[in-house]
Amino acid sequence: MKTKLRITLICLLSAVLSNAQQQPKGIIGNTNWMNNWTNFNPAKIEYNEATNIIAGTIDKDTKLSKRNTYQLVGVVYVTNNATLTIEPGTVIRGDDKTCGTLVITNGSKIIAEGLETDPIVFTSNKEVTERRPGDWGGIIILGKAPINTIGGIHILPFDLEPMLNHYGGQDAEDNSGILKYVRIEYSGRKLSAAKELNGLSLAGVGRKTIFSNIQISYSNDDSFECYGGDLNLNNLISYRTTDDDFDFTQGAQININNSIAIRHPFSSDVSGSRCFEVDSYDKIGNTDMSKKLTKINANNITLVNMEENNQGLVRESIYVKENTFFNLTNSIVSGFAPFVLLEGNIGNGDVNLSKISFKNLIVNNCNGAITSEAGGANATIQQFYSNPAFDINYTTFKNSQLFTTPNIKGNPDFRMNVNNTIAIGN
Repeated sequence: MKTKLRITLICLLSAVLSNAQQQPKGIIGNTNWMNNWTNFNPAKIEYNEATNIIAGTIDKDTKLSKRNTYQLVGVVYVTNNATLTIEPGTVIRGDDKTCGTLVITNGSKIIAEGLETDPIVFTSNKEVTERRPGDWGGIIILGKAPINTIGGIHILPFDLEPMLNHYGGQDAEDNSGILKYVRIEYSGRKLSAAKELNGLSLAGVGRKTIFSNIQISYSNDDSFECYGGDLNLNNLISYRTTDDDFDFTQGAQININNSIAIRHPFSSDVSGSRCFEVDSYDKIGNTDMSKKLTKINANNITLVNMEENNQGLVRESIYVKENTFFNLTNSIVSGFAPFVLLEGNIGNGDVNLSKISFKNLIVNNCNGAITSEAGGANATIQQFYSNPAFDINYTTFKNSQLFTTPNIKGNPDFRMNVNNTIAIGN
């Protein structure tokens, strides 16, 4: 009898492990893809002093070389369908006094293709002890892919040159270049009480543009923000941003895969900072409702709060507004309060809820599940997402149990700890 029982248990565990291997949760990889090119303590890096100044307008094909260190002064526009190519290992330091900002205008390209062993770095020009979020502007890319604002063309509220500040169009396949193995540090300058630049602003950018292995650290506003466009985003890291890690609006059509947001309580502001903020329009009066609503497919995502006992400084991991499609699958969310917050109108019926899917998830140490701004809708929401088909597992592991090596002071590895695969009950 004992032998039969042992055999039965072994078979059951094998089945569980097999299922876990078929549907791994959180960020994945045969090796830790965050090694070598990332930096979780950029305040301690002594970058070389700038040897070259970049300012004004770049209107012809230009190449930045690793042998130089560049200072980005003021708003620098790449125009006239020119391509800005940046060699692996190049360092560009944003000027704090003039709010150094790089703008790739509609029709132009940036080819910033670093290497795992030699990433491209955009960072602050301040000394080691003086670097702070918002030291410089950030990177803005304006493309020709569709957005859902009236007229199909829009401008960003960043006080850019009016003749160069436009994005949108009809070309979902538009190509604005490559960002790969790139770090962006201490960006997100606050322009006014209502205007803040992001680490990377993608406005109407098309799907032939490549974004992979990008780390944004210590941004003073959002790390990644997409205004419309049609994109595949892979292996993104957002670390200690002040506002949102990933923000999508204006009908953005986005597939985001194998990416991570690492929150820290003392880097969040009081405006309602989240890992994901998803909506279809900033103002409904400016929106063409006949065009596509925002649709985000997020797969193998890890969202983690590094404060083990959340004291309320980090709130919900995801905020979804009405008339928005959002799908989160094969992912891990750890340490938020609550797990998800839905705009008040969403919970009024299954038609709205059917646009928002959460499937095959580990929701760990979250104080609250999927909730609504309108408290009266919570019963309907809980009933809807209690369907076993969603496979949402609520757990109470420490980060050190859930992840392989969640130590940002060393070489962090936030892939799921395979030793706990059985215990989580995939």
